[in-house]
Amino acid sequence: MKITIVAGARPNFMKIAPIIEAIQNHNDNNGKEITFRLVHTGQHYDKNMSDSFFEQLGIPMPDANLECGGGTQAEQTANIMIRFEAELMANQTDIVLVVGDVTSTLACSIVAKKLNINVVHVEAGIRSYDITMPEEINRMVTDSISDHFFTTSKLANQNLLNSGISENRIHFVGNTMIDTLLKQRSNFVKPFFWDTYSLEENKYFVITLHRPANVDGEEKLKEIIDTIVKESSGIPIIFPVHPRTANKLKSIGITAPNLYMVDPLPYLEFNYLVQFSKAVITDSGGITEETTVMGIPCITLRNNTERPETVEIGTNKLIGTDPNNIPPALKLLFSGNWKKGQIPELWDGKTSNRIIKILSNIYN
Repeated sequence: MKITIVAGARPNFMKIAPIIEAIQNHNDNNGKEITFRLVHTGQHYDKNMSDSFFEQLGIPMPDANLECGGGTQAEQTANIMIRFEAELMANQTDIVLVVGDVTSTLACSIVAKKLNINVVHVEAGIRSYDITMPEEINRMVTDSISDHFFTTSKLANQNLLNSGISENRIHFVGNTMIDTLLKQRSNFVKPFFWDTYSLEENKYFVITLHRPANVDGEEKLKEIIDTIVKESSGIPIIFPVHPRTANKLKSIGITAPNLYMVDPLPYLEFNYLVQFSKAVITDSGGITEETTVMGIPCITLRNNTERPETVEIGTNKLIGTDPNNIPPALKLLFSGNWKKGQIPELWDGKTSNRIIKILSNIYN
């Protein structure tokens, strides 16, 4: 069996790293070898994704980089499709495996299906039901043409069943991103600024913001940051600034003695920061999964989530995008009454092994 594994953005690499390891483990212990080719679409350029990034996560350097960064949504989708078609024509495969919900996931799925190649979607079936989010469109289209679906929750299974997918093609296996988190947790690295900012465990906040509803309007972004600062009881606030957000912040000129804006951090440093924080304030989806597993309170500035298990089972609280909802959430946090949360079913670090076992049974 030959698998082409696609990754386009940084979170994708966290999800494919344990899959590659599971393939290698399979080959060490089974007669029928699985070969793979790793294709990086180049959708996102991340200066922190250096050779050391791949080495830290145990990922081989990509066999191909399509270098499709930049452009509008349509331009990027088109560029990925053109270059990925050439990649598949030159390198035959049995399966194209895509993860998550980025533009590369959508574009490469379409190309593969038009070449009559089976598509396997890892992290299938999650839904926010917010069609204004590009990611939701990517999820819906990818799931409409995939052949097999690997899910992180039983709710995702139900979403797929509701859309007419037959049960024998849906596989509830858990969360590959959590495979990476659990494997790397003992390797987390203290950020270089820890001592400079006099950080102490459970005595600082971490913020990440990048969604248009929160960062595109300067007044809205300023109100969010000002509110967090005002309600923070003076403890340090570490804000790794997404490039999208950095451009806005330059013109706003926000400053506060306990607000520290830093460049985006490598995986091991960022998760060290999260693990020892008092809470995370974010509009990310993946971070809510990681905080749930690490037992860290998470306040999500979104009106919906495609990961409801982090709210219903985990440590996440969805408060919407209205800054007026921030003070009550922080008051609850400081009162010591934040929910403890539990780890969702099958988020146990063994998801990727389950995926490869299933694929081997289906395709070998």
